[in-house]
Amino acid sequence: MARARTPVVTGWFAGAGDDFRLLGTRCSACASVFFPREDHHCRNPACGGGELAEISLSRRGRIWSFTDSRYRPPSPYVTDPELSWEPCAFIAVELEAERIVVLGQAAPGITVAALAVGLEVEVVPGVLHEDAETTWTTWHWRPTGVTA
Repeated sequence: MARARTPVVTGWFAGAGDDFRLLGTRCSACASVFFPREDHHCRNPACGGGELAEISLSRRGRIWSFTDSRYRPPSPYVTDPELSWEPCAFIAVELEAERIVVLGQAAPGITVAALAVGLEVEVVPGVLHEDAETTWTTWHWRPTGVTA
């Protein structure tokens, strides 16, 4: 039986393969871009408010900062000691066009040794967790030119 593929957060990303994108919103009044997306009002305190439109964010950006996680995360994350857990790298990426910083996990196999501030990365589909029924999907950052 195939597992259902379910986004960890609905509406934050869409697509698959080369069509995979993070989804944000842009204010029609001030052009501010938001991720995670905003559905109710512009978060820019200097803006009088405008219509918010969904946009696809840049697929590429440059590493702004990064770190590794060497401890098992606390609840509500997957913390069952019976499940395997591997340390991972987290990357803060300044998106190419929007110039906002988006945090995400590095793609599997990418360690902090392969990262550097300013390195170009791209967003790719990822898996946060799998159980018997569901594959919980998310996004990962991967250095450009590296294949899965």
